Amino acid sequence: MKYTRLTKEQFDELHPEFINFLASQSIDKAEWDAIKENKPEVAEQELDVFSDLIWEGVLAKAEFLEHFSKNHIFLFKCNEKDVNSIVLKSMSPEVDFLTKEGLQWLSDNMFTENVEMKIGKKVFEDERNTSIFSLIQQGAFLSDGQLYQQINQIIES
Repeated sequence: MKYTRLTKEQFDELHPEFINFLASQSIDKAEWDAIKENKPEVAEQELDVFSDLIWEGVLAKAEFLEHFSKNHIFLFKCNEKDVNSIVLKSMSPEVDFLTKEGLQWLSDNMFTENVEMKIGKKVFEDERNTSIFSLIQQGAFLSDGQLYQQINQIIES
């Protein structure tokens, strides 16, 4: 397995897609039930293959990621061969970016000495999707890129 298996909740959300996946292999409900009952290892393999297919599709479309922690915000723009990053760090340890108040503080202090900003670019060392998945496993999540684009626009102007 290349990525991780989808959660039960994710499988529930993707139930129609999973049915189509099984149908593409000429497996109907009765046969799937029999496989789960009599060959659980085969059922496990099918779940893993489906999970990898879903992850591949999601990661291929991924363009922006965000990762928030108490004193840092990591913003990523994923390109074909590399990733651009904007890292914001609060120089005030009491600020918590995980709260509404912390984000308001950031808005008020964005371009002051209270916020350290670093811009970077890194070429993907592994395959693009694997690298993006690694960021997700570390706590990043897919985003619409609005925050990245807003900050990047201000930096570039």
